[in-house]
Amino acid sequence: MVTWMIGLSRAGKTTLSKLLYDRLKPQVNNLVLLDGDIIRELFRNDVDHTIEGRRKNAERLSHLSKFLSDQNIHVIAAVLSIFPEWQAWNRKNITAYQEIYIKASIDVLEKRDTNNLYSQAKSGKIKNVVGIDIPFPEPENPDLVIENNIDRLDFSSMLSEVLSLEDIKKLLK
Repeated sequence: MVTWMIGLSRAGKTTLSKLLYDRLKPQVNNLVLLDGDIIRELFRNDVDHTIEGRRKNAERLSHLSKFLSDQNIHVIAAVLSIFPEWQAWNRKNITAYQEIYIKASIDVLEKRDTNNLYSQAKSGKIKNVVGIDIPFPEPENPDLVIENNIDRLDFSSMLSEVLSLEDIKKLLK
């Protein structure tokens, strides 16, 4: 099974993915957490943040997730996922694939942005920022949409929503 957590930077996908991992791991030994940024670092930052670099990283994450899933390793992946064709590829090629879209407005994301990524992109200091100068196509048919437009320190209600998905429930039986 692959659980694909999609969202813009600062939407909460990494935090929620880690919480899900921590909740499942005591009962699911064959579980791995993949984060798009960490995978990029693992491969020595051999791709940049341009559309082409992001496409290569998306392809890498999809194939790695399928590889692990084919070996009965459950995957939680926290990714920007800006390529609908790779989401479609995942649905076609990965058994028990599910998408969770963590949705938040740019205004809220900017307020959470401690690295000033969005403000630097808006001012032209940096380029290739998804949601500013690289479009973010919302997922076409996610299994779950979680609205995260409020500042919250407690992610327990969001985690409960994820735990209610049928494929996740099966892991906990």
